[in-house]
Amino acid sequence: MKILTWNCNGAFRKKFKLLDQFQADILIIQECENPAESKDKDYTNWAKNFQWVGDSKHKGLGIFVRQDIELRLLDWSHDGLKYFIPCRINNKFNIIACWCHGANSPTFGYIGQLWKYMQLHKHKFETAIVAGDLNSNVIWDKWDRWWNHSDVLRELNEIEIKSLYHHFTKEEAGKELTPTFFHRKDIKKPYHIDYLFGSSSIKDDMTNFTIGNVDEWLQHSDHMPILCELKQS
Repeated sequence: MKILTWNCNGAFRKKFKLLDQFQADILIIQECENPAESKDKDYTNWAKNFQWVGDSKHKGLGIFVRQDIELRLLDWSHDGLKYFIPCRINNKFNIIACWCHGANSPTFGYIGQLWKYMQLHKHKFETAIVAGDLNSNVIWDKWDRWWNHSDVLRELNEIEIKSLYHHFTKEEAGKELTPTFFHRKDIKKPYHIDYLFGSSSIKDDMTNFTIGNVDEWLQHSDHMPILCELKQS
């Protein structure tokens, strides 16, 4: 099974075919249009099995899966937090799709949104993948804040969920050698802010981890697609 996450930087209806090369079974896409309200027939025909959330039909968070995969939306409250889609896949594991947003929050923007979401639901994550654009990295931790990126990592670790990239590369959080994002598409401003986390059984099933090549993908988005491959189906 191949699971991919990508912040497409908008206009996904024009870009979804770019991802065919990965042959992903599950795609978690940030800044995509709502297929249910799109007039683009190619896009709506492609998006047969999906869940989507957003404040504007033009830009939200979507999860798209192959038609033979059971995608069941879980009835978890979000309390205004942006944006999360909790789903059950083939009744085997949960996926928590994320696009951590500023959400007009004066205190709990970006990684704070995930921290608050975890306070509500982490006891239900069970065997799970947490994936998406977190807009965050350890390098932006603040000494007087109790919901830093490091705090989120610690809480995920407590329920045995870890970053698949860091497990695969053996790199430390905050010292990533491969960026996933280039601010304003500036090659001189690289950051690692997109993630795939997995429970222990998922981590043990991983056979490969890939980040899209900047020379190919920067023309399409300021974010690179990231992909993990698992033995399980």
